[in-house]
Amino acid sequence: MESVLLVFAYFLGSIPFALLVGRIYFGTDIRDHGSGNLGATNSIRLLGKKAGAVVLAGDILKGLLAALLPFILDVQLDPLYTGAAAVLGHCFPIFAGFRGGKAVATTAGVLLVADPILCLIAFGIFFIVITLTKYVAAGSLFLAPVLFLFSLFQGNNDYTLVFALFIPFMLFLHRSNIMNIAKGIEPRINDKDIFSERITKKK
Repeated sequence: MESVLLVFAYFLGSIPFALLVGRIYFGTDIRDHGSGNLGATNSIRLLGKKAGAVVLAGDILKGLLAALLPFILDVQLDPLYTGAAAVLGHCFPIFAGFRGGKAVATTAGVLLVADPILCLIAFGIFFIVITLTKYVAAGSLFLAPVLFLFSLFQGNNDYTLVFALFIPFMLFLHRSNIMNIAKGIEPRINDKDIFSERITKKK
């Protein structure tokens, strides 16, 4: 039953809200624009704040629902594991040619269920880093080590292992952002031309 639940959570995480919103309301595949990422940040830059907010809510919700599955179906499985399956689905979605997002919003949804306090701490630091650096990617890259360190402090060996694996996973997902930051071409949240590729809503 546990394996079935993990597979279902993966499929749930694979629902590509950014792709759906882009195609239905804007007639475009946002993977062909901007960073090519199926996540909230690229959606906000390309589709605008309202559409981006819908994508963000959808990505958080699928992580939250995936983490709730063990409770809903009364299965003895830690919500972090079904949540991790959903995060994997979000990043490599079977419904979108395995080209997805970069884990942040869906991870937030998972942690809201698995460990709300850890979620508050990690994403508090996430927003602080973004405020200081003006890079969303920098905040994202801080998430995994923060989660790892706090799980280590809590003495939760299972969570520590998961978050230890999360560090290289996030580095892999953000490899292009790291290169862009090093080159000085990564968009900042306060860049005036951040919406320069804004896609017009179809009539």
